[in-house]
Amino acid sequence: MKIITTIIVILCLTISAHAERIKDLADIQGVRSNALIGYGIVVGLNGTGDSSNSSPFTISSITAMLERFGVNVRPDIKKMKPKNIAAVIVTAELPPFARPGQKLDVTISSLGDSKSLRGGTLLITPLLGGNGQAYAVAQGGLSVGGFAISGAAGNTVKNHPTVGKIPNGARIEKAAPRGLSMGQEKVTVMLRNPDFTTVQRMQNIINKRMGKGIAKAIDAGTVEVWNPSGNAIALIAQLEQLELLTDRPAIVVVDERTGTIVMGQGVTIETVAVSHGNISVSVVEGADVSQPFAFSEGTTTSTPTTDVSVQEDEAQLVVLPRQVTLASLVSALNSVGATPSDLIAVLQAIKAAGALHAELKVM
Repeated sequence: MKIITTIIVILCLTISAHAERIKDLADIQGVRSNALIGYGIVVGLNGTGDSSNSSPFTISSITAMLERFGVNVRPDIKKMKPKNIAAVIVTAELPPFARPGQKLDVTISSLGDSKSLRGGTLLITPLLGGNGQAYAVAQGGLSVGGFAISGAAGNTVKNHPTVGKIPNGARIEKAAPRGLSMGQEKVTVMLRNPDFTTVQRMQNIINKRMGKGIAKAIDAGTVEVWNPSGNAIALIAQLEQLELLTDRPAIVVVDERTGTIVMGQGVTIETVAVSHGNISVSVVEGADVSQPFAFSEGTTTSTPTTDVSVQEDEAQLVVLPRQVTLASLVSALNSVGATPSDLIAVLQAIKAAGALHAELKVM
């Protein structure tokens, strides 16, 4: 059987360099969100919850909850069949500067073997931070974008019914520790993609616009800016609006599993000769019948046969001249006559020959 692989080549073409805001390139140290997590119970499912055999922790959880309400079910714990209940993990992001009383969106994911969370209600669930302290409490009806229907002879599943959301389903009870104060003596700006050239340009533009010596590059991804006015909020607001030209390395990203190739604008090649061809091998198994002569004592037998054929496609040696733009590079590579799937092998060979001036990343 012949397998046809479709390759999508994404070309990142940049007509001319343009300035970008620091707000879109960097983060401020101390200003970040915090991950929250909790363990909860979803009730009200229509027979699509956890099974008692595969998810015994669900029974333990509902038993402990009922005991807090004065209901003792331990004598009949073996008879419990929690098909309308599911154990879940609840996750959320606590944004920076969030205050008690504000609400958060939460995501609920099935922990056991529940078939669907559709129609369920999450019971009150504390959400903990990385330090083990509770910062929010979640509760409410789930919104699930899929469903699962099963019968005796088949089943149908749409989207992902074991994950749901509760918009504004958690209320913040405790603010996260502050990582930024107005009167701090300096503000640290951190590039999301560290680069020596870009960080130097950032230092220069800050010093040019806000005063000589106010900014200092510490490494390839960090710039420290002094806060002479004592107002860090106003300083950050000014920094975010400054624009500078970024400098990005030449990178070719290859994903052999999906056949995706991404090439940046700075990718170039030196003059190189490329020849590319395909070799296909076909093996056909068969069987012949061996019939003995008349009146002989032999028996009719089957003998296996194997036919092997090898076909090699014609390929010409093509000289690719030095290319200085991505568009001309792609045109030159296409002139080799390789299929999109073969383009990955061609790029790897050009890199091995030292003619590809870019970092080749294979995912």
